[in-house]
Amino acid sequence: MKAKFLGPLMLLLTALLWGIAFVAQSVGTEQAGPLTFNGVRTIIGAVCVLPVALFFRRKNEKKLTVPKTEEEKKEDNRILLKAGVLCGLVLFCATNLQNLAFEYTDAGKIAFITSLYMLFVPVFGLVFLRKKVRAILWPCCAVGLLGMFLLCMGEAAHGINKGDVLTLACSVVFAVHILVVDRYVDRVDPVMMSCIQFFVAGTLTVICAFILEEPSIAGIRACIGAILYAGICSSAIAYTLQIVGQKYTEATVATILLSMESVFGAISSAIILHETMTVREVIGCALMFVAIIVSQLPEKKKAVQTV
Repeated sequence: MKAKFLGPLMLLLTALLWGIAFVAQSVGTEQAGPLTFNGVRTIIGAVCVLPVALFFRRKNEKKLTVPKTEEEKKEDNRILLKAGVLCGLVLFCATNLQNLAFEYTDAGKIAFITSLYMLFVPVFGLVFLRKKVRAILWPCCAVGLLGMFLLCMGEAAHGINKGDVLTLACSVVFAVHILVVDRYVDRVDPVMMSCIQFFVAGTLTVICAFILEEPSIAGIRACIGAILYAGICSSAIAYTLQIVGQKYTEATVATILLSMESVFGAISSAIILHETMTVREVIGCALMFVAIIVSQLPEKKKAVQTV
């Protein structure tokens, strides 16, 4: 019972931390570069999670009434490494697509477009995992796409900009990340999996930063506050809470709570960055949010008739 209460609470806190992180990312990518910012903050996240992961690993080993054999330990470690590396590769793609988008569009729009992963998750589940999709999902997808059109297309209708396309791609990859986490979270240590994914994603991002950018200590110092928030709160705490929270929360409840990041992101962008949106964009955001919420509502069970 305690886990059922803590799971949703963890996911709601995750959404809040992610939402505020849109502001930190917007500020940090301008001063340090998107790859440099993301690489440093992800490595910080890995370093912060590592001692926690080792602590819980030892604690869980002591709880075992029957010690595992060497073969069982090797198999567990093999699955853990596979899960962590796979999550890290997906996270590397998703977070860097999102960070690159900050060079072309504002934080509020990125927050809402990113939240479309809540629509992609069940669609991918149907295509790749053969999971049945509720009929209500299809009109929700149509409404969500209409909302994105209103949000992304300016009054002059010049077309969707590069940042919007990058964010949409990021949303697709985040949907894959959620499905990968769901696949492995009950089979491995979730905190250790989170730690491995950070080291993989962070290392790859830092390598890309040295190839494609010119990282500098001065640039990192200029946005150290944003990097620390993104590294400690958005990465180390939030992503770990996401993995642990998904373990104890029904999929429908988990997705609706995580989608709240779009609301927190837009609100924090308006308060901290003083960003404004046109009436057209507000309507687009509202349509997207409604589509996300309705798509996650549980289906009513049909009453069973008795003779």
